[in-house]
Amino acid sequence: MKGFRTARSAQKFLSVFSEISPHLRPRHMLTAAEYRTERHHRFETWNAITGTTGMPTTA
Repeated sequence: MKGFRTARSAQKFLSVFSEISPHLRPRHMLTAAEYRTERHHRFETWNAITGTTGMPTTA
């Protein structure tokens, strides 16, 4: 798994992320603008809870 040192650390991340990802990706019938706004609010909430900053990068 790219970016993880061990399969165990990848599995640990994925097990937690699978619970969190629905919160970060709303599956509602939204317009593109509504989806972006909702996603932005959800990432703000996530950042406030976890103490992180910034949107994820696509690299």
